[in-house]
Amino acid sequence: MKQALKHLKIGTQHYEGAADHYARFILGAQLKDRALWQKFVKVYSTREDAADDGWRGEYFGKMMRGACITYAYLPDEELYAVLEETVRALLSAQDEKGRIATYPIEHEFCGWDLWCRKYVLVGCLYFYDICKDAALREDILSAMKKHADYILDRIGEGKISVLDTSVWWGGLNSSSILEPIVELYKKTAEPRYLAFAEYILREGGCKDGNLLDIVKEGALLPHEYPTTKAYEMMSYFEGILAYYEVTGKEEYLRLTETFAEAVRENEITVIGCAGCNSEQFNHSVEKEMEPVSDKTIMQETCVTVTWMRLQERLLLDTGNVGYAERMEASALNALYGAVNLYKNPQFCKEEKALLPGVPFDSYSPLVAQPRGVGIGGYKKFADGGYYGCCACIGAAGTGLYPLSSVLKGEDGYLFLFYETGKIELDGVSAEAIYDSLEGKYTLTIHTDGASCPILTFRIPSWANAPTLSINGKDAPVDPTAKSYTAKELRDGDVLSFDFAPSLRALERNGKVAFFYGPYVLARDEGKEKGKITSKISLSALSYKTEDPEEGETIRLLLHSEKGEILLTDYASCGKHWDRPRSRVSVWHTVR
Repeated sequence: MKQALKHLKIGTQHYEGAADHYARFILGAQLKDRALWQKFVKVYSTREDAADDGWRGEYFGKMMRGACITYAYLPDEELYAVLEETVRALLSAQDEKGRIATYPIEHEFCGWDLWCRKYVLVGCLYFYDICKDAALREDILSAMKKHADYILDRIGEGKISVLDTSVWWGGLNSSSILEPIVELYKKTAEPRYLAFAEYILREGGCKDGNLLDIVKEGALLPHEYPTTKAYEMMSYFEGILAYYEVTGKEEYLRLTETFAEAVRENEITVIGCAGCNSEQFNHSVEKEMEPVSDKTIMQETCVTVTWMRLQERLLLDTGNVGYAERMEASALNALYGAVNLYKNPQFCKEEKALLPGVPFDSYSPLVAQPRGVGIGGYKKFADGGYYGCCACIGAAGTGLYPLSSVLKGEDGYLFLFYETGKIELDGVSAEAIYDSLEGKYTLTIHTDGASCPILTFRIPSWANAPTLSINGKDAPVDPTAKSYTAKELRDGDVLSFDFAPSLRALERNGKVAFFYGPYVLARDEGKEKGKITSKISLSALSYKTEDPEEGETIRLLLHSEKGEILLTDYASCGKHWDRPRSRVSVWHTVR
């Protein structure tokens, strides 16, 4: 299998900072909730999605994937027990034909049916990777083969077209089953699954135009594609990368890189998400600074997490640390901003009322707008209660970021995201201390007589003239390099990086946004007394950092001609959206 980097062993990274905090919050607030998992599984027996062509069947797989990723970082045994119980219950819902579906046979392969069956595969195959019970692993693989074979018997050339299994987005949602089909092939090596994946690729992903050809030709921008649904499209390209991994066909890697670059250049906003018009590509880099209504939904959390997953997969396949840079921006800003730390109620568009909140907010504001304006993917359950798509997918992001902080390569280890804590490598351990405000990272090596592997460290693009000392002696760092490699380290060696973050301003279309290191800064009505929409003069700007207050990572005062402006990290802003003054603004009009 083609892959340049791999995750470390389960439970070998132990952190203390924000990444660990968010992962643990979701672990306790969501992932060990047995009653919630039971609701997710029950819909495979009630088939209640058939009543409204719904997508309740996605909830199990989305959250199971996030839970398994979280477990790989935080191997909590209570979590494992809950997940095993849930998977066993799901397998018991398989009918005699092999189907695990939330649509009955007489109403199958329409709406979001195939999408939901995709997530059955996703969830079970992720649990398979952490499953400790050999017999259960066999049962999972047997069930997933039956589940997939039912689909293969009915969809394909000379059968139902995969593009005809949904009226949504040209069948792009259904085509995204490509990824778990390839993953099933990886685990079974049975040619029919690879053949089915190749059939999906030949269909081109979308009924209104072959996306592979469109990306190759490069004449259209993402918001001009025949379908513009951001989440489903990125999910489809995850499958294309999976196909590259098993075949080694470089053209599919290049194709995905080209797609990802087009999305980054034209759609990804400063906080690391996309879709400033609902949940679709809309040339967001040009639209993100435009004011919208307080009720407008924009920048879906499902898009944030799927963008992070796509970048991480590109990172693993290529070793290019630039993809980690994109993950960092999304996690520290859009993703962490969406975590409902205070369990606030959320407005539900469908019910036109405030409802008890779910663990993740679905939409992220940029220009004088509050959080909590909608529950994305909202669906009620027949036996009471409700849930949403973003609430289910978020754990994959909060688990993936710390899990990917350090990765293993062929000749050593790659340090990507800087966190305080302890990392266990092969025969070697490292203790890290990171000050996000000062941008200082210190790593102490412990070898116990073993030889230390080669360690490579990402040099962030936001670093300002970075410096390094080893055991107190200056070591040269190329300011233009993307990484630094340390060889022949010994027991007790101490590496000290100073990335020296500073305030940066980005001007675009008469507006300005501010950054400090990897953090997007914002104004928050709840933290100020006056207006957050006042114009800002960019002449004679200066600033001073202050001690962060509760929930904040960065706090600084910006001095301008018209007085001081409080800027704090975007993720901490607007969190109390149930209060009267809760609007957040990243973009500010230039005076």
